[in-house]
Amino acid sequence: MQIIFFTLLALLQPIVPFTLHTHQYNQPLRAATTKLLANSLPDVPSAHPDQVKSWSTSKIRNFSIIAHIDHGKSTLADRLLETTKTISARDMESQVLDNMDLEKERGITIKLQAARCEYKGHVLNLIDTPGHVDFTYEVSRSLAACEGALLVVDASQGIEAQTMANVYLALDNDLEIIPVLNKIDLPAAEPERVIKEIEGSIGLDCSSIVHASAKSGIGIDDILQSIVELVPAPPAPTGGAFKALIFDSYYDPYKGIIVFFRVIDGCIKSGDKVRFMNSKADHDTVEIGVLTPNQVPKEYLMAGEVGYLYGSIKDVLDARVGDTITLSSEFKKSQLPEFKNIEPLEGYAESVPMMYAGLFPVDADDYENLRDSLGKLRLNDASLTYEPESSGALGFGFRIGFLGLLHMEIIQERLEREYDLDLIVTAPSVVYEVETTKGEVVKVSSAAKMPEQQLRAKTLEPYVRIEVLTPSEYNGKVMELGQERRGILKDIKYATETRSTIVYEMPLAEVITDFFDQLKSRTKGYSSMEYKLIGYRESPLVRLDILINGDMAPPLSTICHVDQAQRTGRGLVNALKEFIPRQLFKVQVQAAIGAKVIASSSISAMRKDVTAKCYGGDVSRKKKLLKKQAAGKKRMKMMGNVEVPQSAFTAVLKIDKSEGSGGD
Repeated sequence: MQIIFFTLLALLQPIVPFTLHTHQYNQPLRAATTKLLANSLPDVPSAHPDQVKSWSTSKIRNFSIIAHIDHGKSTLADRLLETTKTISARDMESQVLDNMDLEKERGITIKLQAARCEYKGHVLNLIDTPGHVDFTYEVSRSLAACEGALLVVDASQGIEAQTMANVYLALDNDLEIIPVLNKIDLPAAEPERVIKEIEGSIGLDCSSIVHASAKSGIGIDDILQSIVELVPAPPAPTGGAFKALIFDSYYDPYKGIIVFFRVIDGCIKSGDKVRFMNSKADHDTVEIGVLTPNQVPKEYLMAGEVGYLYGSIKDVLDARVGDTITLSSEFKKSQLPEFKNIEPLEGYAESVPMMYAGLFPVDADDYENLRDSLGKLRLNDASLTYEPESSGALGFGFRIGFLGLLHMEIIQERLEREYDLDLIVTAPSVVYEVETTKGEVVKVSSAAKMPEQQLRAKTLEPYVRIEVLTPSEYNGKVMELGQERRGILKDIKYATETRSTIVYEMPLAEVITDFFDQLKSRTKGYSSMEYKLIGYRESPLVRLDILINGDMAPPLSTICHVDQAQRTGRGLVNALKEFIPRQLFKVQVQAAIGAKVIASSSISAMRKDVTAKCYGGDVSRKKKLLKKQAAGKKRMKMMGNVEVPQSAFTAVLKIDKSEGSGGD
């Protein structure tokens, strides 16, 4: 019996490997067959076929307004809403789409805003966008929800850096671009020169460019007519399942999370249960509607329309920007074998923070409130990234990723105003890379995370390509500033006889400080810039520590280039000397690299006149009192703590790179 068993086993041995190999070769064939079968399956039909069948998108136009900051986007949006009678004259006010106090105070657009208006039987969905380089992510999300864009250019200032950046974004999204020459009624307007700039720099055909003045109402009807004639209609509905792309959302304390979306296909009815595909959350809708810009409820929203919804959505992670919305009933049907699966839309690329800073509550009890507030704020600002962080000096807080210094200021102000928080913000830094002696690559977003000097084999810092548009007469001053900031000159282009584009490759750390302010100062406000990350390069970097009375102050530590360490150290020490209040004992403020002190200053003690009560008598009496005072100050210095105010942290952000030629 055993002989028969082993004989059969020997005969089967060569067959087993063959069977296994055959199975392996069949895997790609099976995958291809499965894919072919899936493609041959029908799409999930719409849950509202009657509405979809009778719907046409031919009269819908979705467009955005893009421009450089202060070229008149918000004013033009006001005139479009006023001309189409979307907002009555009684309710009209300047910057009507800028609904934040910060936007009105600063005169800039921070958040994209949507509004629906009607013109000659057409539905026009307008999305107003920010113009500052720090809010480019907002612009990219707006453009993804549109088929066309109004490119607004100031007739007196001409093409600016952010104009170019926005045009490239629009072209990447394959949008129809309509150029508009704004502010033509200004005495300094030069339409012919600016048209040449647009054609020479961007390559747009300006033969039919619209001449307008948003403030005076000139050319508004021409703009509306151009939108109707030139902007393509959205794709027609296919009769398939409902799909919508979330482009914005915010938290309302009474209604919960309100989601703004663009319908790509299908139909949604008020009361439908929806599914957010990435977060896999299902919620009943209480209300759907359109923005005019006020929220107006509707029974249905169809393909091509832009609208809002809210329901039983309380968790901020359920409705993320870039997620795909579908109907729960249609999604369940797509899981059946006889239908195709509903695929989520492409969504948006993740934003890449340009800099990081620590945010800590002044009152430690506000930590939970800060965490909840950041979650709600992230709904409204998808570019915001954060993670928990702790500091021995400041307690528990968060490490926040920002797109620039203005973005950081806006986030701080919004948290303090909208959520009633008192915050401490640490010095901003970029993300460096450190290659250790063990061959590991460590991402370093703050000085506290930087490995010790003996463990570092190589340090790398991020570089950006920066384009500065400036009148040619300031070329020398711009190049001088670029050289000071360790920039590498790559190109100089002459757009016209009087305007130039200067291209530099520069460390990001040099750009996020006060580079823009310095640029404006040296060119009398006539220059603009835009930049993008191009990668990491090796650079000799050091960690600069601040010591106060011999104790290290980690929140004030910074990473800098070795050639600038002494100058930066002097600037930090001098700034802190001005902002740290005097104590009853002498305070020593030092900047050090490792154990080596490279800059030092001292804050003299407040002196009480202990000899005031001595009216004459022997001098030994006075000496005795002064000696006793000195002993008390020495004891106080050993036991006393120095409180560093928030103004000292702010001073670190505003140190001029040109400071520090003199010093202690």
